[in-house]
Amino acid sequence: MKENQSEHFMRLYEPVHDRFERFCKARAHGEIHFKDLMHDTILIALERINQLKSDQAFLHFLFSIAVKTLSNQKRKNRPSYVDSFSEKSVPLGVSANAADQKIEIAELYTQLSLLDTVTRECIILFEISGFTIKEIMQIQGMGESAVKQRLSRGRKQLVEIIQSSQRKIA
Repeated sequence: MKENQSEHFMRLYEPVHDRFERFCKARAHGEIHFKDLMHDTILIALERINQLKSDQAFLHFLFSIAVKTLSNQKRKNRPSYVDSFSEKSVPLGVSANAADQKIEIAELYTQLSLLDTVTRECIILFEISGFTIKEIMQIQGMGESAVKQRLSRGRKQLVEIIQSSQRKIA
């Protein structure tokens, strides 16, 4: 029995959902709500699933659509909807450590957003989404040394950003 487009899409999407969600959370921070990015990307991907050349490239396919969606968002200059970490956003019964962890993650995403786009995506793909350098080479269309250099420079820049924000607090 032949699989229809939506069944094919879901068969490919389910195993990569968590990685895709982590990518969207990190990449969309400060620009649009990550769930909006996921939703828009999934709709576009479902419409274009027949353009997918290989099932193994599905996650890369999603990432490229997400990046283009964010780019279009910036160009259209729509208002951003950003997660706010108010008292309401921490559910009752959640420990202070979980709340502190959410705040720290939000701060990290804010600091990541200060990096240039290509470096930020490289770090998100490697450190948060768990891609290998070879996979990042394919996604970003650059050589191995360029990916390694972006990771190294990006980490150094991120350390400087974090240290400067800690000095401002102290």
